[in-house]
Amino acid sequence: MTAPEPPARPVLVCGEVRTGLLPSLHALDVRAATQLLRLRSDDHVLVSERPVPRVLSPEILTGVDCPLPAAGGARNRAVGTVAARAALTSGRVLQTTAYVSLPATGPDARRPWGQYLVRPGLAEPFGRLPVRAVAEGVLRGARRGELDLGIIAENLSARLVRHPLLDHRTPFKSRRTRMRWVARRVPEGDKAALERFTLAEDGLRTVELRLPDGVAAAAAAGMCEDLALHDWLLTTLAHMLDDSRLAAADGPAAVLALRPAVDHLLHLWMPRAHVDRSLTAVWDALEEAPGFTRQWQTQVQRIRDQLALQAIPLLHRALSPS
Repeated sequence: MTAPEPPARPVLVCGEVRTGLLPSLHALDVRAATQLLRLRSDDHVLVSERPVPRVLSPEILTGVDCPLPAAGGARNRAVGTVAARAALTSGRVLQTTAYVSLPATGPDARRPWGQYLVRPGLAEPFGRLPVRAVAEGVLRGARRGELDLGIIAENLSARLVRHPLLDHRTPFKSRRTRMRWVARRVPEGDKAALERFTLAEDGLRTVELRLPDGVAAAAAAGMCEDLALHDWLLTTLAHMLDDSRLAAADGPAAVLALRPAVDHLLHLWMPRAHVDRSLTAVWDALEEAPGFTRQWQTQVQRIRDQLALQAIPLLHRALSPS
């Protein structure tokens, strides 16, 4: 039996992350979270206790044989496997991710299926890959029949939320977000960089990265999960402040409106905590513009100021002689 021909060098990594509040009234402890994310019996769930508890599932594979999304009318079919995984942060925030690496060229004919299975998370095009067109197509979103990483991530999320551990109650209302990302491979000596980050309608975000050859695709997925998590935290906190109508609320009502933020969100802000060291510099661009941490600190300070203002009359009444 001849050894399988090695694939060409990957030039593009594509993925999508779904982020939202776990449908459970109470946060899952590490034991329950491990049970929830045990997607395979032959691989371990990874647990990180500090600085923020995070549980990461093993990867599962989905076989694909379909056209790639591409802009400008480019057409190319790819065959291989897409990797998917789930992460739970602090027992509260559930993320599911699907991602795939694409080489510059592939064979003109389909290989035996076993040769694709030994290359997890890789899909080979037929012929030459139109890199720019596919990157733009992924960020635009797949059309019917094309490779849709969002559906794979969504199916994994749907599988998890059906778990009997979950009571489908939540401590506060929130919206889910979607992050589509592409990472263009650059020579190993180059640095990782964020080229574009955009906010679109309906909770969609798009990200373009430069990814050195020596950095694993899974590390890029982890970077985008971290970005998606903190974007979700920032977005959720902003919506809570907008919906609370603090200026019109009296003391007890204002405190009740802000309590979920204090109880469940404020302690989760830990950018870079679970990001591969080779990619932590990508966060520098986010801190400069749009200034993620500055925005977070401004909102947190606003909450603290409101709580302090609401506490003054309550304290005054408590100290006043009856």
